[in-house]
Amino acid sequence: MWRYRELIPVPKDAEIVTLYEGGTPLIRVANLGRPLRLTNLYVKFEGANPTGSFKDRGMTVAITIAKYLGVKAVVCASTGNTSSSMAAYARRAGLKPILVVPKNGIAKGKMGQGLLYGATVIEVEGGFDTAMKVIMELANDPNVYPLNSVNPWRIEGQKTVGYEIVDELGVPDWIVLPVGNAGNITSLWKGLKELKVLGLIRKLPKVLAVQAEGASPIVKAFHNGSYVPESKVETIASAIRIGSPVHWERALRVLNESRGYALSVSDLEILNAQKDLARLEGLGVEPASAASIAGVKKAVDLGVIRGDEVVVAIATGHALKDPDVMLNYEVDRVVVADAEAAIKTIKKLVMSD
Repeated sequence: MWRYRELIPVPKDAEIVTLYEGGTPLIRVANLGRPLRLTNLYVKFEGANPTGSFKDRGMTVAITIAKYLGVKAVVCASTGNTSSSMAAYARRAGLKPILVVPKNGIAKGKMGQGLLYGATVIEVEGGFDTAMKVIMELANDPNVYPLNSVNPWRIEGQKTVGYEIVDELGVPDWIVLPVGNAGNITSLWKGLKELKVLGLIRKLPKVLAVQAEGASPIVKAFHNGSYVPESKVETIASAIRIGSPVHWERALRVLNESRGYALSVSDLEILNAQKDLARLEGLGVEPASAASIAGVKKAVDLGVIRGDEVVVAIATGHALKDPDVMLNYEVDRVVVADAEAAIKTIKKLVMSD
């Protein structure tokens, strides 16, 4: 992603802290698109980043600045992906990572990454919004450097996903993404608008914001005309389990400027989309990522997205981020006594098709 350095305003003498993030696959998913009546459906698979999520794009820039400033410790609130990414890049830069996470509210795959990197983990009662209050209180402390998306350098890095989509495909009709704290939708739009201002593209895509039904303050604000934060949120998609998103105003501005749309999807729709993407296309994404696919399906059903439009759904994180969800899926399991029985069973299974 640093091939776009001219569009990322880091100091010229800053030492880039990178794990060679970006350059993630843009995959045409015809098997998935066919039943949705979409002939041009693509998935931008951000799970291919070094720590398994899109957060690495912003973290490489923000940690580069942290090191340039000479701070000793970095801190973030997180439902998982931000903490995993920050811990990895902090270690790469020789900085101390401190994670503030909701107690019992973070997927095991993500918590495991933080532990692997040796981060200091502070668990707080309550959800992400409680953890975020801690970070906001520390914002003026010169001894720590907050690395949530309130840090503008995070936005500068994450905008490169839009550059890559345009490089590979041109400007699609729609870009669809899951929305939690709304940093990603904000950064995506910033990058695309920059390309238009520079004359590198002539038009902008419409943006579809997808939230879980149990955590959807931005969707409700889009349709009702007024924003009300949600104190109690619940969804299987832990990465977007946020009731008081920091960038809600910016998200609504993106939807307005792009002539886009916002909708929410149920946990069942998310799980079905996760399973369909895996079994029809071989792509494993975490539940929050699958929300974008569930959103595409609902948008088609509502007539918001037409079958002839080019659609890119951003899959923000890898399936291994949340192993517990995957282990709950039912599959055909056959227990046999020995190798000979296994061979006979396989032959019967092959012939039955």
